[in-house]
Amino acid sequence: MLSTFVESDRACVYLAGERARQDVRVMVDVGPEEYEHLLERGFRRFGAVYFRPACAGCGECRSIRVPVETFRPNQAQRRARRACADLRVELGPPRVDDERLALFARWHAAREEARGWDPSPTDRDSYFQCFAFPHVCARELAFYDDDAGGSGKLVAIAIADETPRAWSAVYCFYDPAYARRSVGVASVLLQIELARARSLPYVYLGYRVAGCASLAYKARYVPHELLSGRPGEDEPAVWAPP
Repeated sequence: MLSTFVESDRACVYLAGERARQDVRVMVDVGPEEYEHLLERGFRRFGAVYFRPACAGCGECRSIRVPVETFRPNQAQRRARRACADLRVELGPPRVDDERLALFARWHAAREEARGWDPSPTDRDSYFQCFAFPHVCARELAFYDDDAGGSGKLVAIAIADETPRAWSAVYCFYDPAYARRSVGVASVLLQIELARARSLPYVYLGYRVAGCASLAYKARYVPHELLSGRPGEDEPAVWAPP
């Protein structure tokens, strides 16, 4: 472990008027079993940084996971999957190039305009550190529209992690021109399908935050389970339906 710390309080980006902080661990050479142990206890990963909420006065960030075998998509989710069925998907290790940087820039600019996000200039190094840092569990799903001409247009990227008993959907961004297809929803469904094909029991979706409109979609994947509290490394992780 390179470092471990709990952040100072800051304004919460999910709930107005709340304060937030995170339990942060910077680690390299984390194996699949160790990472899965962290996932079960509410940690997420970007690059070499593992984190989970450690807020003093609020417990609204609840880790959420989908039991693969019992999940059934609703009508809207099935419609999104069909709308993206023509996209070619390549599964491989995450990487960084000009095409991915340009796609991320277009997606983030659209979010800045629609949701008031702060600008987030991203160069090769910052993209690498966040999305393409070498890790034995790291996966990338690249979505291409072959009808757009040439060798296919890159229209979406989904970053994920795979452990012996779980798939973790980490991040997804896409071309704003394809927003009406609900690419993000289709991406989650595809990842659940991949987990089922690999006999992985769970797909982790990050945090459900009641009262945060931008994260409300996570509760629509049913049935799902929520983690109780913030269990320590030697404590059992208790997951149950809401």
